[in-house]
Amino acid sequence: MAKRLGTYFILLLAISSLLFAVSCAKTKVKSEPSEMQEVVTEEEMPAADMQIEEIEEEEGLTEEQLSAQELAEREGVLRDRFVNQDIHFEFDKSSLLPEAREILKEKAEWLSMTRGAAVTIEGHCDERGTNDYNLALGDRRAESAKRFLVDLGISAGRLTTVSYGEERPFDPGHNEEAWAKNRRAHFVIE
Repeated sequence: MAKRLGTYFILLLAISSLLFAVSCAKTKVKSEPSEMQEVVTEEEMPAADMQIEEIEEEEGLTEEQLSAQELAEREGVLRDRFVNQDIHFEFDKSSLLPEAREILKEKAEWLSMTRGAAVTIEGHCDERGTNDYNLALGDRRAESAKRFLVDLGISAGRLTTVSYGEERPFDPGHNEEAWAKNRRAHFVIE
């Protein structure tokens, strides 16, 4: 009886140690057989195996939760970039610059991960030129960005375009630095 009580006590200590190690470890812990684990008798093995399996299941959930958290954080970073990063154009042009293409590739990655999102691409211009001309140029800029995203595999049905011409400047200044900021396509998640 005393021997059996001692065996249960050692088993309890071994399981407690495993639980402590699992709860403190950031990575999966592989345990080596110890002297305490060898004391378990054959008739007690099924119960010990069940408890170890439960520990491993709990550990697996933790890894899944970490993966989900990492994925959510990555998605959040990409969403912030998507919303806060405009693409810019040269004066009186609607062709995409190499930097704009790279930004659009990141946006396409986020759109691929977020299948339900619909986006409005806003075309903007600086204050030079007539209102009608700038509305048409803003439309060409938004359409240029849309075509690139569609070529990357994003459904055209998820993308709409609108031109604001010079009506909504990002920078209200009247110099080349402000105008460069205003020649852009902006992306709004619907």
